[in-house]
Amino acid sequence: MPLNTLALQASDLSCERDDRHLFSDLTFSLSWGECVRVLGPNGAGKTTLLRGLVGLNHYVDGAMRWSASVDGRPPFLYSGHKTGVSAHLTVAENLRYLVGLSGVVLTDAQVDEALASVGLTGFDDSLGSELSAGQQRRIALAQLYVEGMPRCWVLDEPFVALDKKGVAELERHLARHCALGGAVLLTTHHEPTALAPRPLMLQGAA
Repeated sequence: MPLNTLALQASDLSCERDDRHLFSDLTFSLSWGECVRVLGPNGAGKTTLLRGLVGLNHYVDGAMRWSASVDGRPPFLYSGHKTGVSAHLTVAENLRYLVGLSGVVLTDAQVDEALASVGLTGFDDSLGSELSAGQQRRIALAQLYVEGMPRCWVLDEPFVALDKKGVAELERHLARHCALGGAVLLTTHHEPTALAPRPLMLQGAA
C-alpha cells in the first residue's frame, strides 16, 4: 500500500517487559479514513504498545513510520488512559496546555468552542481539582474538536468515566473524523456501536 495512504506503518514490533514477552512479530498499518482497535487480555501490552508508538517508552522495538508531520509538529495526537489534567490549572489552562503539545495555540473563541463541544461551557475558570473524573476526561477529549490538530489520533481508553451520552457523542465524533479522512488507533473495553474499528489482536498473558 502506498505510504501516502497510511497514517502509520509498523513492522516487526516486539516488546519484553519485566522479563515477559508481551508480543512479537507484530506488523500492521493504519490507513487514513480508518479506525483500528487494539484488542487483547489484561497484560497483553495494549497501553505499552500505544505509548511505545508515540515515543513515551522504550519497551517496544521494531520499525515505526508515521506520516509526514506538518511544520515539524507531532504527526499524531495522543491521549492516554490518564487524562494529563492538572489539578492546579483551570479548565481553559489545561486545554491550552494539552493542545500546545501539538504546537497549536488557541484563541479564546476556540477554547470556548472546544469546551462547548464536550459539554463544559461555563467551566473555563474551574480548577482541575474541582472536576469529576468524567469532566477531566472531557477536557482531554476537547482536543479532538480543535481545528489544526494532527489528523491521526492515538487514544488509550477514551471512553473511561464518560456517561452514556458522552460515550455516544464520542463514538459519533470518531466515526465522523474517519469519514473525513482522519485516522484513529485506540484501545477500549467499551464495545462501540456507532463505530466499526478494524481489530488488531495482541496475544498476551491474561
